[in-house]
Amino acid sequence: MGSYPDNFKLIDFSKEIEIPVKARPEPKRSDLPCPRLMSDIMPPVQSQVDGRVYDSKSAIRASYRAHGVEEIGNDPARLKPFERPKTDRRQIKQTVEKAVARFNRGERVSR
Repeated sequence: MGSYPDNFKLIDFSKEIEIPVKARPEPKRSDLPCPRLMSDIMPPVQSQVDGRVYDSKSAIRASYRAHGVEEIGNDPARLKPFERPKTDRRQIKQTVEKAVARFNRGERVSR
């Protein structure tokens, strides 16, 4: 096998290399001019802070801010108390005993 300069001389640069173009599907678009805008309109709800009925998200949020209230979602996971996983003391004790026994036999970790 020759060296790089020898092989480079063998390349025929007069031929045009055709690179196939992969077909890409058209992105999904809406007929609307601005499909990603969220509406401010909502079904009428009664505020728990001042008792007024609101049909605008921004209006009810402004009311909440004025009263110093924090708006939170309705995710049921936030109501579930956090449970720590129980540690298996027996398994920990066995692991430590095995490590001590290996150390006492003279086994060492090689680095």
